[in-house]
Amino acid sequence: MTYSLILAVLIMVERFFEINLAARNQKKIVAMGAIEFGRNHYFLFFVLHAGWLLGWLYETLLYGSLSDLWFVWLTVFLMAEVLRYWCIISLGRFWNTRIFIVPGEQKVCRGPYRFIAHPNYLAVALVLVSVPLIFGAYRTAASATIINAILLLGIRIPAEARALQKLQ
Repeated sequence: MTYSLILAVLIMVERFFEINLAARNQKKIVAMGAIEFGRNHYFLFFVLHAGWLLGWLYETLLYGSLSDLWFVWLTVFLMAEVLRYWCIISLGRFWNTRIFIVPGEQKVCRGPYRFIAHPNYLAVALVLVSVPLIFGAYRTAASATIINAILLLGIRIPAEARALQKLQ
């Protein structure tokens, strides 16, 4: 349980800094005329991530052991984190946890965005599956992955696509 608590605290601190970065970036781009899209679904991702964190901590408390493949899942997690920060750096002031479009700006096509359309979502999906699996929290890994896929494919990515159409 100690390792899971340490990782949970690290992830919460990381998310705190990311939310603050997103708020700072939001101020910058709103000053540039940014328009927000998909505001109504934003809270669903907070619910997902809070449930995910509590879920794998609870499963770890109940079953209390590292997976036999913990090193593999930790490696996947660390690689996903590298990808996420590559996304954040590549998007610069345009990175956000919300969907914003700045009229007159071009779609970002550098960094991992040269290779795939939604690298940040890939990174987050890998985090959602790998962290619980480090601790053998299979139920949380499966349920969070399914819910994330539904939210991304059914709501978030279509909202982004509609927003990007406004950019063109």
